[in-house]
Amino acid sequence: MKANLKVVQHRSVIGQTFLMRERIKGLGLNGPGSEVVVANTPAFRGAIKKVLHLVTVEEV
Repeated sequence: MKANLKVVQHRSVIGQTFLMRERIKGLGLNGPGSEVVVANTPAFRGAIKKVLHLVTVEEV
C-alpha cells in the first residue's frame, strides 16, 4: 500500500514561471496556506520536485 503525501503551499507563485503556476494548479493548490493530500505516485512526485521551493511535503 502506497502512502499519501500532504502538500502545503507556503510561498506565492507571483514572479514564478507559467509552468510552475500550472504545476501548483495541477496539484490542486490555490495559494499560500492551502493544502492537499495526493497519492504518492511518480507523476505527483515529479510535479512536487519541480516546485519544492514553494511547498512543504510530509508523508501521511
